[in-house]
Amino acid sequence: MTDVGVYLVTDGVLCDRHGVGVLGVVRAAVHAGVRIVQVRDKDASARDLLALTSAVADTVGDRALVVVDDRLDVALAARRAGHRVAGVHLGQSDVPVEAARALLGPEAHVGLTANTPEHLAAVARLPRGTVDLLGVGVVHPTSTKPDHPPALGHDGFARLARTARSTGVPCVAIGGVTLDDVLPLRAAGAAGVAVVSGICAAADPGAAAAAYVAAWADHLPEPGRSDPGDPRLQAVDTGHGADA
Repeated sequence: MTDVGVYLVTDGVLCDRHGVGVLGVVRAAVHAGVRIVQVRDKDASARDLLALTSAVADTVGDRALVVVDDRLDVALAARRAGHRVAGVHLGQSDVPVEAARALLGPEAHVGLTANTPEHLAAVARLPRGTVDLLGVGVVHPTSTKPDHPPALGHDGFARLARTARSTGVPCVAIGGVTLDDVLPLRAAGAAGVAVVSGICAAADPGAAAAAYVAAWADHLPEPGRSDPGDPRLQAVDTGHGADA
């Protein structure tokens, strides 16, 4: 199974709570070892989201993957302008993943939210390589996504993670994920944990991110037992090992 580790999803309001800002949170989290950053702002205009995404990508450089939530147009524009934006994370009501893959190309990152067995069955019918990563949740109720589906808990996530194996696509757990959830979710089949408020709302986002990374590292596979996984995920070298 691909080891995604800790995946940061940005929230501008939470990042500003302690005056750190999105770029400050991203910088601290990536320095701590976060491997993927999803730039999410449901209320931003395309122009503003493009500016933010480009700034995040320039801040991160080659230390982590940067993806845009929902907005394929923004991802394409940022990539065309030369910023290191890996791709998009799409919801069920967004542009079809087949179209995103066709427009972004085979080396880009395409993620997809999949919260039901029906969603996963649809992914299993897609050509291999269409989707790189699944976001499965919510694990717990969360205020950062008020229209979320019913919370899964650890057992519900485990059931969907088992179903997701038929897709051949790794899945990350999202939705109210706390430090206490990290090991149970990894044991349940998560390839990573996506975190919003646990990092963005922290007074010290770097320390918060490092705590999540350390919790994930407590369950590292035995030497020689790891799966190389998808190169679009594994190619990221954070340069910081397990200090993230």
